[in-house]
Amino acid sequence: MRAPEREQAILNAAIRFFAEQGFEGQTRELAKRMGITHSAIYRHFPSKEVLIERVYEHVYLSRWQPSWAPLIVDRSRPLEARLDQFYREYVARVFDHDWVRIFVFSGLRAVDITGRYLDIVRREIIEPACVELRQELGLPGRDERPLTERETEMFWGLHGRIFYIAIRRYVYQTRTPERLDDIVADAVRGFFIGARSMAPDLVRRGEAVAGGGA
Repeated sequence: MRAPEREQAILNAAIRFFAEQGFEGQTRELAKRMGITHSAIYRHFPSKEVLIERVYEHVYLSRWQPSWAPLIVDRSRPLEARLDQFYREYVARVFDHDWVRIFVFSGLRAVDITGRYLDIVRREIIEPACVELRQELGLPGRDERPLTERETEMFWGLHGRIFYIAIRRYVYQTRTPERLDDIVADAVRGFFIGARSMAPDLVRRGEAVAGGGA
């Protein structure tokens, strides 16, 4: 096997291994499972930390679509339609056994995957969506009045509701609907029923600090 192929094989095996064992799993055990020497892993990945970084790039960054951030701020369409499209596409990309389990293990073991990924979600989806809802409702812009914790938490609530289906499916291993398009549409529609009435009060009264979520 050529070096690039061996490196990819190790990376693929590491993704499955960490999804099963979490980040407490040792690279020596990974090598044993693959039937290779421990030193063979370190010829391609100088440390476990480097291997974890490559897992992050391969599993998380490669699935994040560059079209999502522009979609959220495309004012040619209602925000509800934009978020409905985003979450349908998001579910199709990230509802995956290894993706979800590595995400959870990372948060439990303070491996810097979960926090970095959620920063992307906050920066490219949550905060822009807050700004777009203000614009749609004729509320003050972000420059005039900073985003509030209550606003961002409202959108994290929508995000968490949808992502919790993946937690139930891949972590709790309980039954979830196979087809999720209608579930996503219901979640987004229900969110906007409340958000349109709540947002004016949240903008006026909330504390100006952006939050985080799942």
